[in-house]
Amino acid sequence: MPDTGVKTPRAFISYSWSSLGHEQWVLDLATRLRESGVDVILDKWDLREGADKYAFMEKIVTDSSLRKVVVVCDRIYAAKADGREGGVGTETQIISQEVYNQVNPTDQEQKFVAVITAKDERGEAYIPTFLKSRIYIDMSDASSYDEGFEKLLRWIYDKPLYQKPPLGKPPAFLAEAEKPSLGTASRHRMVLDALRQGKNTAAGLLKEYFETFATNLEMLRLQPQEGKEFDDQVVESIETFLPYRNEAVEVYLGMARHLPTAEGYGVLHNFLERLLRYCFQPQRPGVHAEWGQDNLKFFVHELFLYAIAALLKHERFEGVQELTEQEYFLPPDLSEIRSGMFPFIHFFNPLRSLSHRNERLNLRRLSLHADILTKRVRLAEIKLDDLLQADFLLFLRGDLHLVPEKWTRNRWHPVSLIYADRHYGPLEIFARAQSRRYFDRLKIALGIENKNTLEILVQKYQKGELQIPRWDYDSFNPSTLVDIANLATRP
Repeated sequence: MPDTGVKTPRAFISYSWSSLGHEQWVLDLATRLRESGVDVILDKWDLREGADKYAFMEKIVTDSSLRKVVVVCDRIYAAKADGREGGVGTETQIISQEVYNQVNPTDQEQKFVAVITAKDERGEAYIPTFLKSRIYIDMSDASSYDEGFEKLLRWIYDKPLYQKPPLGKPPAFLAEAEKPSLGTASRHRMVLDALRQGKNTAAGLLKEYFETFATNLEMLRLQPQEGKEFDDQVVESIETFLPYRNEAVEVYLGMARHLPTAEGYGVLHNFLERLLRYCFQPQRPGVHAEWGQDNLKFFVHELFLYAIAALLKHERFEGVQELTEQEYFLPPDLSEIRSGMFPFIHFFNPLRSLSHRNERLNLRRLSLHADILTKRVRLAEIKLDDLLQADFLLFLRGDLHLVPEKWTRNRWHPVSLIYADRHYGPLEIFARAQSRRYFDRLKIALGIENKNTLEILVQKYQKGELQIPRWDYDSFNPSTLVDIANLATRP
């Protein structure tokens, strides 16, 4: 027999000579166990004429190599055990004392198990009193025999079917400092429910959600940690923010579906106006002047970009018009700038900490900001193309309406369009805008009256009168993304 590395177990079988049929059942069980590698101790094999039957029975407790005792129970065994009758009664006295002494045995110390071969008319197992509290193995009929035999074999070998996995290490996040919460979870659920059900409270709940979000975003402002690179803190904070971004995008999409009204767009505009302040608030002591709120600047830019993407996804062009045409008020307590009204282009700000990180770690990325932004597109409804489309529309919208002498300083920087070279044709909204009816709706988002205005802008790009952003040798082709030649050419 080949060496399997498994130690041969020994098992004693205790049973009653109830009938010839029952004795044969036990003999067949013992034979099958031995064929499965179990060294079975059975009276029919091991108790010869002239031997001391009491000494044989006492092997149950005296033989240290005998670690398993199988108690085969039927009606007669249970009755004799409880009445302490005959050989079964003697074995019961020996077994029961040891059973009662084992109050909380471990898996490996489980020495006794009852195997049930018969049940009464109520379906209750015949089992002696001293074993009633123990879990038994049911082999009382043909349908349960094979499953019961496998359980018995596993019990004898101490190889249960379901084994507790090894204890691992505590998750690393438990050792980290507790992360701040924006406290928006309950309001998020309430506003989504109200939007989906068309409740008249939806606009009010939307406002409350956005107010809570904007106020509590302050808790994510970074403070320098001794011995830790600040750009590491920025990147970690950006990753931590992802669930809150996803939450906000769900609300954007819910609003775009169910509350595409001037009131809804106004609430969204007010929310974004509150967020924009985080890009200009004074620095705290000990924080690098150019990097201190880079994580907040990233959040604000991302949240604005996804708001546009969600509205475009549902063709809410009036909403895009509201967010790009109406300027945003910044109060006088923001010391870095004068107070007043500012266009949407201020939702993008260069992140010096990411540029520093790119150099410090020698990452050699054309835009680490773009890498992080696009790799975070993990939503079912908003895809990378939707984000590129929103960024491109903002780029066009900015160039269509800014004063020419300010073009070089005040333009929307389409950071994600570093990945637009994958498009060999137009973005979806411009492909659809080959239809004049669709274009007449889309032009609202662009803030133009006709196709000619857009054609003039594209010509400026083509002639080099207006520079297209470049990342080393990478750029994008506005004419291709707009498909200007086919725009508004079909009904």
